[in-house]
Amino acid sequence: MLYPEIVIAGCGNPLFADDGFGPAVIEEMQNLSLPDNVAIIDAGLGGPHFIFTLLDPEKTKKLIIIDVADFGAEPGSITRLRVEDLPPGAYRDAHSWDLAEPLQRIKDQIDITVIGCQPAKVTAPEFELGLSEEVQNAIPKVIRVILETIGVDYGTTIKCLQEERQRGTAESGGSTETC
Repeated sequence: MLYPEIVIAGCGNPLFADDGFGPAVIEEMQNLSLPDNVAIIDAGLGGPHFIFTLLDPEKTKKLIIIDVADFGAEPGSITRLRVEDLPPGAYRDAHSWDLAEPLQRIKDQIDITVIGCQPAKVTAPEFELGLSEEVQNAIPKVIRVILETIGVDYGTTIKCLQEERQRGTAESGGSTETC
């Protein structure tokens, strides 16, 4: 199978300012030690349409999508959405592909959560690298929400990551306990 039990997909394009939020979250999450039943994927732009259709409901039980979403809040605000909360045509990428359509097909077999961040600016079709300060500051909060959603103790995960970094830089000594 292509994907394990839990798939976390960051959607968006870093070339369009805050639209790069999903991939930025995935990049940060790659620094964490996650259980073997979790895959984190930079789904990019347009790729989600194909990735979501490749999920095997016999294997994958939970899909968490990280993306920007305009829900009328202050930039950097976070919301959780279900597929049913996405009106037809409301969830599209910059190429005008309806991303809700493939999700509608699998929502009865896979538990799907969309974690959206209110962008300050999405510059498509003009290129602009980098997230706004508000959206950049939302990354740690979203990671905590993701970890809570998949049942991973955030403090333990961060502690293990810090210990791994310390072990990698320490010349000797340190704890023999592993995470």
